Amino acid sequence: MSKVRNPNAFDRRLLAPMMLGSILNPINSSILAVSLVPIGAAFGAPPSQTAWLVGSLYLATAIGQPVVGRLVDIYGPRRLFLTATVLVGLAGVIGMVAPNLGTLVLARVLLGLGTCAGYPAAMYLIRSEARRTGMTSPAGVLTALAVTTQTITVIGPALGGLLISVGGWRATLAVNVPLALAGLLLGARYLPRTARGATGRIRELVDLPGIGLFAPTLIALLLFLLAPHGNRWYLPVAAVVLGTLFVLWELRAANPFIDVRVLGGNLPLIRTYVRQVLAAIVGYAFLYGVTQWLQDGRGLSAAEAGLVQLPVFGTAMLVSSLTGRSPRIRGKLLVASAGQLVASVLLLLVGPSTPVVMLLGVMVVLGVPQGLNSLALQNSLYHQADPARIGSSAGLLRTSMYLGAMFASAATGAFFPHQADTPGLRHLSWFLIAVAAAYLAITLVDRSLVLVRRTPKPPATPVTEHATAEG
Repeated sequence: MSKVRNPNAFDRRLLAPMMLGSILNPINSSILAVSLVPIGAAFGAPPSQTAWLVGSLYLATAIGQPVVGRLVDIYGPRRLFLTATVLVGLAGVIGMVAPNLGTLVLARVLLGLGTCAGYPAAMYLIRSEARRTGMTSPAGVLTALAVTTQTITVIGPALGGLLISVGGWRATLAVNVPLALAGLLLGARYLPRTARGATGRIRELVDLPGIGLFAPTLIALLLFLLAPHGNRWYLPVAAVVLGTLFVLWELRAANPFIDVRVLGGNLPLIRTYVRQVLAAIVGYAFLYGVTQWLQDGRGLSAAEAGLVQLPVFGTAMLVSSLTGRSPRIRGKLLVASAGQLVASVLLLLVGPSTPVVMLLGVMVVLGVPQGLNSLALQNSLYHQADPARIGSSAGLLRTSMYLGAMFASAATGAFFPHQADTPGLRHLSWFLIAVAAAYLAITLVDRSLVLVRRTPKPPATPVTEHATAEG
């Protein structure tokens, strides 16, 4: 006899597509960390060029996340999730046959766009289920998402090394094909359909001019970060001009893409975005920069470098599991920022002859803030964001993370212009110490964090006025 589902409880059937959608970007990020060196060898490209493989994914995702998140707010998650999942599969196919680095960069752009829907869709569903059931806390579901992401990131580097040893670096792109097929199956089966009232009149519902100004603003900024140089001065200037026009337009728009009035008055949320940028710089610099040094500077293979990264994500998963239900967000952020600072200082002590056991110890230290950051920042956003814009707010949190990843990629390319050597690692370490110290300082002075509660009252009105979910 089949088990009857409790209509007043969170619909557990939603967890499978939510989790799969949320892991698509992390698994590709962690796998890429160990495949950059083999790809560079295959195409004769130094780290300054293979950095485009990192930057292109985050360029596409940084722009796409808030755009797709806003569309999820309006139309619901189902159609956006399924369309994006198709792009993930297409990116995998193109990556499998890419004849040059440029084509591989294109595949990464498609992959970035394809991974945009998972996280905003998950946050939308959590908020809508809280409204439907009257649940006062999403801590269990948020923890499940965080632990799932950490779990998949644990196996990412090792999986990447295994795929490379069996099928070469192209196998690291091919893995997206079965993942996309699974996403399509789960999404079509379990994601709620959007009410008909959400269809039509896209110009009235979506701020197309705002999106049109937001995208080139980020493109100009991120293109400069990918290859910062004095002769590219026009890119940050263009970013400032376009960003100013974007803000002026959003202040006048009847249905703004990003409500800058509300966002400007929500300083705690803005500080959460800033913390996300800083935390991501350190995390991704370790993931990409240090992993390349492990291969070039320490002489490890791709598989061995992936195994050295395992303690980061294993520790993070354990920390997420143990602290997931704790309401002390400020305490988590203080420990996380201090942990990143300690890990960055320890990085100064490693060199070509450093024993592997010491490298593993550094990775364990980094794993603690990795586990705390994912939970604390996610919970901060959930409680600080406007419920009617939870999708786009979640998208902006991911954009902040990818902006940090872009800074990390730019730093890696700058400090490792030809090879990931030990002198470059020293310069990278000092840069990360400064970033981690800034993260700690911002958190220490932010008293608003003590007001964040784990159990807020769920919204009494629908998540959006344009769309509702049907079972």
